[in-house]
Amino acid sequence: MRRIERPDSARLLTFSCYKRMKLLANAAIRDIFVDQLATTRARHEFLLHAWVVMPEHVHMVARFHSDSTAPQVLRTLKTGVAKRVIARWREIEAGILGKITLPDGSCRFWQRGGGYDRNLRSVDDVREKIAYVHANPVRQGLVERPEEWEWSSARWWSGDRGGLVECDPVG
Repeated sequence: MRRIERPDSARLLTFSCYKRMKLLANAAIRDIFVDQLATTRARHEFLLHAWVVMPEHVHMVARFHSDSTAPQVLRTLKTGVAKRVIARWREIEAGILGKITLPDGSCRFWQRGGGYDRNLRSVDDVREKIAYVHANPVRQGLVERPEEWEWSSARWWSGDRGGLVECDPVG
């Protein structure tokens, strides 16, 4: 069944690392993700309401337009991260390569498929999902308060506009 995309609605997107491995557990790799998120946002000009990078998955609340669909944005974002990280791992002959290399010799950083993708139908729904996204590091015991997790838009939403990636207000 093909999901119908509503161009006017915000979306909650969740995508995971290959086999749910904690490939984003390293701060330097999370930094690569954030850098690629900023680059992808500038290239595709989509609205980004919230995001968080967790050790094994990512959540985003975003709004796309006809020139920049969710699959296009995710392809740019995920491919950019995977290429940079895997190239570095090859340089240093990282042990993790054996766990992500397929029989054909290619490597997988991200789980196959589009991940979880849900239309958000109201401003209240968007705000609820932003809170959910920001609470992820707290639920996993990584920090006590969402604003303490550096790889998230929680700081931006708490008023610290000097964060890593600017967000778009809701409403």
